Amino acid sequence: MNSKKILISMLLLMVWALSVPANASLEIDITRGHLDPTPLAIPNFSGSTDPERLIGEQIASVIRDDLERSGLFKILDPASYIEYQRNIDLKPKFAEWRVINSDALLAGRVVIENENRIRVDVRLWDVFAETHLFGQQMGTTPENWRRIAHKIADAIYQKLTGESGYFDTRVVFIAESGPKINRVKRLAIMDQDGANPTFLTPGSYTVLTPRFSPTAQQITYLSYSTMVPSVFLFNIETGRQEVLGDFPGMTFAPRFSPDGKKVIMSLVQDGNSDIWVMDLRTRRRVRLTSASAIDTSPSFSPDGSKIVFNSDRGGSPQLYIMNADGSNIHRISFNRGRYSAPVWSPRGDLIAFTQQNKGRFHIGVMRPDGSAERILTTAYLDEGPTWSPNGRVLMFTRETRPGGGPRVYSIDLTGSNLRRVETPGASSDPAWSPLIE
Repeated sequence: MNSKKILISMLLLMVWALSVPANASLEIDITRGHLDPTPLAIPNFSGSTDPERLIGEQIASVIRDDLERSGLFKILDPASYIEYQRNIDLKPKFAEWRVINSDALLAGRVVIENENRIRVDVRLWDVFAETHLFGQQMGTTPENWRRIAHKIADAIYQKLTGESGYFDTRVVFIAESGPKINRVKRLAIMDQDGANPTFLTPGSYTVLTPRFSPTAQQITYLSYSTMVPSVFLFNIETGRQEVLGDFPGMTFAPRFSPDGKKVIMSLVQDGNSDIWVMDLRTRRRVRLTSASAIDTSPSFSPDGSKIVFNSDRGGSPQLYIMNADGSNIHRISFNRGRYSAPVWSPRGDLIAFTQQNKGRFHIGVMRPDGSAERILTTAYLDEGPTWSPNGRVLMFTRETRPGGGPRVYSIDLTGSNLRRVETPGASSDPAWSPLIE
């Protein structure tokens, strides 16, 4: 992120917020996915000038898209709206919104205060209860309107579901191009909706397994820039890349600890793959496993006390959990098939994984004790799940046929609302950031 973008982020302010009591009538059961989406009306935001109205139209469009993609909301066609609310500070004519069966109404206004700053005011109304749910006022630079839209979508999501949103986030991934036998793999980043894709590495060397830090300002990944797989840190703000360490043998699947102070990974030494953890301040490494097996793909629990990983120590690749110091290793996957790529939910309640069984690949989830296993997806190749920061949606890589090229998809925890995330060409191995501060 360059200095201009840093300034934009610093200017982004939530000035005030209003809300109704917690017993507001409009509530959404988030566990039901898109089975019964809530109807919302989101008119274009008003403005006194053509530039203000244009920005208002763009902001409203992104909010509609964010909420509709969640599967929890049905955005009503603006052509069906009877009322156009020119003054958002006045109560709407609720009867006219009930006619089109809207449960909630979002009204917004854009004001260009000067060439370097816009103000966006929004109000959310419960149409049937005829109550004001919340209001917000935000200020930023004009070119940062898209981020304002994501933040408003997050606020609506949280107000109506009771859980934090995930729209003001980014996804780092591997952008792929060229023939399969000589594929170019570049590190890339985009908004969670696929907008603003940017390459972070030149494509002259292969990169793999990117992962965000808890602050969303750093990425760790595997790079072949030196002809030997090395773990790198990439600072998104400055663009600075740093080699984490010179490790003998092969290195796989680096990932940050929840506090961002350590990186856990799989290292191959003397022909054996084990789990190691490195302190980023001292660069001291500690070996956590020492079995004569392939131990790889480690992922910390949100509180940092436990680690889930993949191992074939039982004869086939399965999922195991251990304490953060390497003690108390025990297996948690016992159904048929081969398990890999486990990743702990930010909520701590589930572990997502890839399963291979009978020539098909699946994305599934289970509780940390191995119970309540559920398969969410099935395809020719589904792999590499990553969690949204609220733990309600997963992104993953999918190939629908041999040689078809990988693409990024998302699905919610109900196993519903499967969506393709638009990327510039083939893409794989997505990793979701935390909410951006």
